[in-house]
Amino acid sequence: MEKKAAIKYWSLPAETVLEQLGSSPKGISEEEAGTRLKEYGANQIKAQEKTTALTIFFNQFKNLIIWIMMIATVISAATGDLVNSLIIFAIVMVSIVLSALQEYSASNAVNELRSRIRIQSSVLRGGEAREVPAAELVPGDIVLLSAGSLIPADGLLLKCDLFNVNQSVLTGESYSVEKRAGPVPEDADVSKRDNCVFMGTNVRSGSATMLVTRTGEATEFGKIAKELVRRPPETEFSRGIRRFSYLLALIMLILTVLVFVVNVVFNKPVIDSLLFSVALAIGITPQLLPAIINITLAKGSQAMAKEGVIVRRLNAIENFGGMDILCTDKTGTLTEGVIRLDGALDADGKESEEVFRLAYLNARLQTGMINDLDAAVSAYKDLEIGDTAKQGEIPFDFTRMRVGVAVREETGCRLIVKGALNHVLGVCTRIQAGGAEQALDQAALDGIRGRMTDWSGQGFRVIGVAQKPIAEKEDYEVRDEADMTFMGFLLFFDPPKEDVPLVIGELKKKGVQLRLITGDNRLVAAHIAKAIGLEAEHILTGEELSKLADEALPESIEPVTLFAEVTPEQKERIIQALKKKGHIVGFMGDGINDALALHSADVSISVNTAVDVAKESADFVLQEKSLMVLDRGIELGRTIFANTLKYIYITTSANFGNMFSMAGFSLLLPFLPMLPKQILLVNLITDFPAMTIAGDYVDENMIRSPRRWDIRSIRNFMFLFGFISSAFDFFTFAVLLLVFHAPEELFQSGWFVLSILTELLILLVARTRGPFFKSRPAPMLVRATVGVGILALALPYLPGHGYLSLVSLPPNMLLALLGIAALYIVTTEIGKRFYYRSGIRNS
Repeated sequence: MEKKAAIKYWSLPAETVLEQLGSSPKGISEEEAGTRLKEYGANQIKAQEKTTALTIFFNQFKNLIIWIMMIATVISAATGDLVNSLIIFAIVMVSIVLSALQEYSASNAVNELRSRIRIQSSVLRGGEAREVPAAELVPGDIVLLSAGSLIPADGLLLKCDLFNVNQSVLTGESYSVEKRAGPVPEDADVSKRDNCVFMGTNVRSGSATMLVTRTGEATEFGKIAKELVRRPPETEFSRGIRRFSYLLALIMLILTVLVFVVNVVFNKPVIDSLLFSVALAIGITPQLLPAIINITLAKGSQAMAKEGVIVRRLNAIENFGGMDILCTDKTGTLTEGVIRLDGALDADGKESEEVFRLAYLNARLQTGMINDLDAAVSAYKDLEIGDTAKQGEIPFDFTRMRVGVAVREETGCRLIVKGALNHVLGVCTRIQAGGAEQALDQAALDGIRGRMTDWSGQGFRVIGVAQKPIAEKEDYEVRDEADMTFMGFLLFFDPPKEDVPLVIGELKKKGVQLRLITGDNRLVAAHIAKAIGLEAEHILTGEELSKLADEALPESIEPVTLFAEVTPEQKERIIQALKKKGHIVGFMGDGINDALALHSADVSISVNTAVDVAKESADFVLQEKSLMVLDRGIELGRTIFANTLKYIYITTSANFGNMFSMAGFSLLLPFLPMLPKQILLVNLITDFPAMTIAGDYVDENMIRSPRRWDIRSIRNFMFLFGFISSAFDFFTFAVLLLVFHAPEELFQSGWFVLSILTELLILLVARTRGPFFKSRPAPMLVRATVGVGILALALPYLPGHGYLSLVSLPPNMLLALLGIAALYIVTTEIGKRFYYRSGIRNS
């Protein structure tokens, strides 16, 4: 293996490399491939392997507060309080294990879903072409590449036709590079190896046959994988989490240091003060937030998978819900996606067998890029091509917008060109019309364009066909496409889907604007827009777009709903301009011409039948190309976002209130209002119902429109309901001290029980904006809440309660606490109504 990997294959003739790798132009056998797979290993980078349970467990210890608590418990044990230290240690470890288990479960679920989207490669095995998972490629395999293919391994080009590769991920070159077969100098660096292709790059245009020379970590990509791993763009949701974490960290730091210093000043034991302060910090922190986010996202990705949406990047789910503009091409999304050839017509607009034959030969023999138009031509009807053979090819690219195929027939060799009408006319000087060949003058051009306008207005996509005799030679170039004869038209039709107007209406209700971006001419695009009920008062073409400066673009395109005749680069410009206007932009595409826009969008969506580079660029891959699936995906994305925010609102407000009360009363009481182990236990057991929020029902008003992070609203909610909670805490303290004259342990036990009950109640009240009794929670949430509530009431009476320093509560005290809890729920319900109606949340 090492010997083969050391071959400087780029400097050797292809025959030599084939021989050294024990291969041939027909490839290796399946049996040999299996043997080599065991020898070389899977064709993938190990850095991409899934995280193990052990790794997830140890990741929990990256939290500084956990380490402080651990150190404090060790110090406490060393000073003689071994039992309490062990209890605190056990509670912290249970919390860590619980969080790790949830994350591991979520990770497995996501990996299982991602495995459904596998990149396939077209490989010759024993001379037969077959689709093989890219991970199973081995040195010696022969891979067939075409426009849109991701290059799955490093390899040597055996043959190529106008083959251009985008290798910016490896070399930083922003433009595609033309590749050619044939040795290069031994000392040529990666960027100069024009006869080689490399893992992770993609085919821009043309076709090629490649011999796999290196796989997995032996590839150039594998060698520098760590340097190539780029941090993905921060999502709106991730940005919100980061800002929220800063707010919590500031509050936690101030509260912890203040409480610790004041307790020490008041001559309370240093270790107890430290444990208490750190317990307060843990208490105010929503410890399970990472787990809750992972669980919610994992459950969401599973729910989306059931709806036909595979999630490739979890963090993008919230962006899916926050999306307010969806850009899409029309083919297969707004239309049926089953393009059919409606007719082959000569330059006069009459049915023509000759025009169809030319188109048929071009479609059947071109290998540069597989596309639906060629499939439609081939499916229209079968033709016997006899001894006609392909002589050469000028592959399609998105600058020329046409493909040329040289064919050899009995009468000689001729070049057939097929493509976008204006781009075909641009290389023609003659026209076949009225049964004779004549000059392509202005009158003829006006007639051609007039017919195109009429057909386009009826929704037909019009393709031009041209040909000319040409000398037989080895290679053909773009400059050969000149001085051609225009032969006629191909008319294609793709009817709009019946349910699209309904889906567009549903998206509009959810606050999502649909923007149509297509390479088709404006007349075809306008016809489709009208047929599906898309308002298109403003239409912008690629030519008009190119005249707009980047600075003026965002304002200029804001009202535009239809973009026609645009290039791949212009699609990216449109996405970037909309983002600059503050929109969360989604883009749906499936072709190589969509890759740039997919990379730029906040939410990138592709389909399972898309070209490799489109699927690799996408956050979501649809099992079916349907806007109805997208509509459901948006709903699920908003549900996930809403449930995540629920946890944050509920936990921070409840925790802040309790911890603020404890901090304040610790300064007034001769004893701690609650022991560190009790604080941690409250935090732990109330996390169980909080975790079920991931699967909670969501009110209709929470998913009706796009939602974004609002740190000001979270902060105001936390302070308002935290202070309401604190007011009740102080009232409870007064009742316990002045009415029941509760000693230390009874006071701590009473407040322990009430703290849990109030956290459970705020969970039920704050999970909805409306009256809590009108919003049905998920059954799992109800069961967990009731179960923890019963446990809280029972703990002071259960065997072993002494280890937690809890004592039994007198019946009259228990009734008083339940009465306070009932009053608390009424007050928080009134406070919630005031909060959402008064505008205080945005003040």
